Formats: sequence, structure tokens, C-alpha cells
Amino acid sequence: MDRQTLRDWVHRYNADGLTGLSDRPHPGPEPRLSDAEMKELEAIVLAGPDPARDGVVRWRRIDLQVLIKRRFDVEYHERSVGKLLRRLDLRRLSVRAQHPRSEPAAQEAFKKTSPSW
Repeated sequence: MDRQTLRDWVHRYNADGLTGLSDRPHPGPEPRLSDAEMKELEAIVLAGPDPARDGVVRWRRIDLQVLIKRRFDVEYHERSVGKLLRRLDLRRLSVRAQHPRSEPAAQEAFKKTSPSW
């Protein structure tokens, strides 16, 4: 232990007694996205991407990283985007991507005429 730490402890003890020596909560860094921006991001993720506008059929973290930079001018690491999604209570699990011009009726007809092995 160095002298400065001991000095700080003595001052905290003199000011607050034994409770002054217990650990105090640290506020942590300020969030880079405001609450309104987080709600907007959640709405974007829940609505899903538009293939014509966004160029993807499902959101990946790297796609959201680019979207956040473009829309909010805030840079996040890909891993941090995953932490944001977890904070919004969104999961990695998603339904299988479906092509926007797929034809369900044609797929069902193909299944009926295909041989089953």
C-alpha cells in the first residue's frame, strides 16, 4: 500500500467513520446513444431490414454497426453492438431469411411433384 492510499482512507474514515471505508459505486462511462436513439434502434431492428434500401435480408451485428454510424454518427465495435442488442432484450436467434421474391405456392407445388427418397 502506498502513502496516498492510506491518506485517502484516513480522510474517508475521519469524514464518514467505518461506512466511509466501504466501496462506493462507480458511475461508469456515459452511454453513447441516448434513450431516444436506443428506442429508434430497437424499432429499426424489430421492423427488419428493407432489402432494396439496406441491401440485406436480415440484420447482422456488422450491418447494424454501419447503420448506427450512418444514422447516429457513433462508432461501436461489432461486439459492442451485440451488447446493445442484449441490453434491448433482443436475441441472436432469428428466423431463416426468406427471399423477398419467393413464391410459396410454387414451392409447395414443387414439393408435391418431387420424388421422396
